[in-house]
Formats: sequence, C-alpha cells, structure tokens
Amino acid sequence: MADNDLVDGAGEDAASSKMGKKKLMIAAAGFAAILAAGAVTFVLMRGHGEEKHAEAPPPKPPSFLEVPDMMVNLVGAPGERVQYLRVKVVLEIKEEKQVEAIKPNLPRVTDLFQTYLRELRPSDINGSAGLFRLKEELTKRVNAAVAPQQVGAVLFKEIVIQ
Repeated sequence: MADNDLVDGAGEDAASSKMGKKKLMIAAAGFAAILAAGAVTFVLMRGHGEEKHAEAPPPKPPSFLEVPDMMVNLVGAPGERVQYLRVKVVLEIKEEKQVEAIKPNLPRVTDLFQTYLRELRPSDINGSAGLFRLKEELTKRVNAAVAPQQVGAVLFKEIVIQ
C-alpha cells in the first residue's frame, strides 16, 4: 500500500508539471501577441503623425505697430525731485490685416497708456518683475481699447527713468 501512495504522488506531480508547462506556453504566446499588436500600432501611428506634420502650414510671422514715444512724470513724495519716464513701445499683432484696423485707435491707446503711466511710482517699475507687471497691464489696456481686435503683446523698445 505504501508503494501505491508513492506511485500516485509521483503521477500527480508529473501531471501538474505538464499542466504548468502548458499554462506557461499559453501565457508566453499571449504576451508575444500583445507585443506584436503594440509594435504594429506604433508603426502605423508613427507613419500617420509624420503625414499630418508635413501638411501643416508654417506659422505666419507677427506684425508690429509702433506707438508714438511717450514721456511722463512719475508720482513722487512731496519735496522729492520730479522723475520722468520715457517709453518707446511696439505692439505685436498676430495678423497683418489687423494692423489697419488698430491704427485708427492709436490716439485712444496713447491716452490710456499716458494716464496709467502718470500714476506709477519709480518703485513700481523697479526690476524685471516691475517691467513684467507693466507690460501685462499695458497689454490689458490696449486690448480693451482696440476690441474686438487683439494685440498679442506690448514690447518695450526703450525705457528710461530720469
């Protein structure tokens, strides 16, 4: 009887190892199929991306419109010497056809810029952070003045505090 138990146990081990090998083969085949499908998808998608990229038109360069030079006095404490700010500004516009629509509004833009600049203190435009805030504020004001047209950015050509 003891011999039969050993034979039965060995038979079960052989059968389970055959089943384990079969499962391993099925898992390996499934993994290989998934890899092949991924590779085919990658090759097909890569080919389509190049076609779309080649068909895209090149971006148009922006147009620029100069605003008349401005010189304003800055707000100071009583008794301090008066300081002046001289600014040369250019407007960056996305399309050339918008330039002609914005030109008639330049007096309004100049007026808005002057009234805003006259309220500044020298410390307001100190450093690069101050200039960045000034640029953002001027862009917001010019877009309000030329609506529905849009200006991409206000660019400084020259800034001098005297």
